[in-house]
Amino acid sequence: MSFSPQLSLPVLLPDDETLVSFYPGDNQQLLSALRNLALDKGERMLYLWGSEGSGRTHLLHASCTEMADVGAASAYLPLEMHAAMSPKMLEGLESMALVCLDNIDAIVGISAWEEAIFDFYNRRKELASTTRLIVTANAPAPQLSFALADLQSRLNWGVTYKLHELDDEQKLSALQLRAELRGLKMPLEVARFLLKRLSRDMPTLLNKLDLLDQASITAQRKLTVPFVKEILEL
Repeated sequence: MSFSPQLSLPVLLPDDETLVSFYPGDNQQLLSALRNLALDKGERMLYLWGSEGSGRTHLLHASCTEMADVGAASAYLPLEMHAAMSPKMLEGLESMALVCLDNIDAIVGISAWEEAIFDFYNRRKELASTTRLIVTANAPAPQLSFALADLQSRLNWGVTYKLHELDDEQKLSALQLRAELRGLKMPLEVARFLLKRLSRDMPTLLNKLDLLDQASITAQRKLTVPFVKEILEL
């Protein structure tokens, strides 16, 4: 985990959640848009929606890391944690190079947060700010029942992307990619075994990969089906 002093919250960015470690599947166009946004090319406002576990937060962490790598300031707000934060945190963010609002669906119907985000959009426009903005949610903006209708219209200002979930074959490739980036070789038969015996959502699979990585280092053993069975008690 690495700490980014540019963030508006003391958030630890996972070292392994980068654009390189995100297996694209059917999301190549979205990845290209994020890379261009980091370079300040093309569209500066993106709205990403997808189901839980589809990689929304990974991509925001990765985008903040891209900015940190070039010394640019970014702000990441995990809005599912709104109860522990203040809407005032949005004040002044229009001076940042990048602002990421994760899980905006979590503040639907909460007036103070809706108004603060709406005001942020307006300040950004009035000041002709070059701040890049990425917003994520679990549904398209028109399907979110904001009390402040004008906020919903603001979310449509940028380009919207649906984050496509990986199919089973793509999940196998994603597991092997993440293992490879750790310096860990995962044979295809091991990846298939994990997909068959575990819940198939990526957060669960990657959590088990963490355990296997540590166990492999400790035991100085390669990943095999018998070793995986032993460690995960499958």
